[in-house]
Amino acid sequence: MRRQLNPLLRKLGYEISKFTPATNSLSRRLQLIRHHQIDLLFDVGANVGQFGRGMRRHGYRGRIVSFEPLLSAYTDLQKWVQRDSLWESFNMALGDFDGAAEINVSMDSQSSSMLGILPSHTNRSAAAAFSGKESITVQKLDTVFGPLVGADRSPSIYLKIDAQGFEKRIIEGAKESLPNITGIQMEVSIIPLYQDECLLPEMLKLMDEAGYTLMSLEPGYCDPESGQLLQVDCVFFRP
Repeated sequence: MRRQLNPLLRKLGYEISKFTPATNSLSRRLQLIRHHQIDLLFDVGANVGQFGRGMRRHGYRGRIVSFEPLLSAYTDLQKWVQRDSLWESFNMALGDFDGAAEINVSMDSQSSSMLGILPSHTNRSAAAAFSGKESITVQKLDTVFGPLVGADRSPSIYLKIDAQGFEKRIIEGAKESLPNITGIQMEVSIIPLYQDECLLPEMLKLMDEAGYTLMSLEPGYCDPESGQLLQVDCVFFRP
């Protein structure tokens, strides 16, 4: 029946497929998280909580700690956090220093970044263009890791980073914490979309040197006209 329905559904932009690790990248990520018994999820660049809500819908029942620097997005995030006793959030960005900074605010909120944006991004998505700046607090993961994790147990930790080109700086601010982090998921650009961001080949090398193995790729942002893939989510685990 699937073979009969799919040609019709594709005309409407849909398709029926098996939800298994072999055929679906989300299913593969969830299986990896279960296999490594993840029970603490750091959600860096949480925006309005899309990632955390998605993980809850797909059965994750462990603790979530979200970080979101934009006040408007953080306010919306709080509406979900307040309903969940195992979810907490902080109105800050993570980076490679402790202090104050300015973030460029995009019209669509999700494309906001501490880096400058390039025409390769805004030419494909007008809503990604910056419309202003906002003063924010930045801390290293190494600074907040101990107090958040606690000393009474050793959780299996998964670090998700969606920071619009700032991913390498976040990793550099987590050097002391990385040995205690089991898995890392991060959005990585294939072509430059933000000024001075770390692209896929360099990021793969950086993570390999940190002791992580690439275990899955999830397609991300693509050019709506050409179909060219511009960003992917890389999922790394310690072997």
